Amino acid sequence: MLGPVILAASRSDKMRRFISAAPGTKQVVDRFIAGETVDQVVPIIEDAAAKGLEVTLDVVGEDITTPEQAADARDAYLELVERLKALGLGTKAEMSVKLSMFGQALDGGHELALANVRPVVEAAAAIGTTVTLDAEDHTTLDSMFAIHEELRKDYPQTGCVIQAYLFRTEEDARRLAAAGSRVRIVKGAYKEPASVAYQDKAEIDKAYVRILRILMEGEGYPMIGSHDPRLIAIAQELGRKAGRKLDEYEFQMLYGIRSDEHLRLAAEGHRMRVYTAYGTDWYGYFMRRLAEKPANLLFFGRSILTKG
Repeated sequence: MLGPVILAASRSDKMRRFISAAPGTKQVVDRFIAGETVDQVVPIIEDAAAKGLEVTLDVVGEDITTPEQAADARDAYLELVERLKALGLGTKAEMSVKLSMFGQALDGGHELALANVRPVVEAAAAIGTTVTLDAEDHTTLDSMFAIHEELRKDYPQTGCVIQAYLFRTEEDARRLAAAGSRVRIVKGAYKEPASVAYQDKAEIDKAYVRILRILMEGEGYPMIGSHDPRLIAIAQELGRKAGRKLDEYEFQMLYGIRSDEHLRLAAEGHRMRVYTAYGTDWYGYFMRRLAEKPANLLFFGRSILTKG
């Protein structure tokens, strides 16, 4: 049960300082974070496209405390759009955004986040690509879904994320599985109380399959966020039973995890998108990756003890 402990540490300034200073940290961070700047990420996007993969790009950073920082986050994504335009990759490279970066938690945060994210969605649409709104902790979701609904009025291709471990998600999935929608399903990577979320892995997996069935049988476009071989196989079977062609849904996996599986699924004709995070404020994202899988933590533990 180390996951909840790690997620708690993701909010600790003391742990942030300790982890950042540890000798093996950079080696492990580099596994999950593609770089710190757009320039460092561009070759990764081009390499993925050459291999038949697609990407979704996340400029990491969540601890926004001022409107100015939220505006900086908006501008970082607008800079990314300009670079994607120059690359001419279209839907090969979309973007994922966390509304917390756009000021959602500040006073008047709902309106501020909508105002900041709208020009990013508009700019993305202008170059033929899309934006997906990432899900964060359960207290933010009503705002996220409302912003998603508002953006889809003008940009119906805007996607969103749902999390299988939350009790509410089956109902959300039924509402979202409509024609033209784009919905990524993930297990969930935030510390949530038992009053709102399943705590047992087996129960989370069962919920994931139930929700995945709703999406596959719906009229939208499911995006399966998982590295679990069993869930991937179930998704393929549900897709076949629903009569979906291979380009009528996609798989998504994290940069640096199961890279061989990325290539295998693409070779089979599936759309395979790699969630690629970059930026300097990597700590919260990095800690959730450790919490998701014990193997990640073991890898980090070995590396952090290395003295050079």
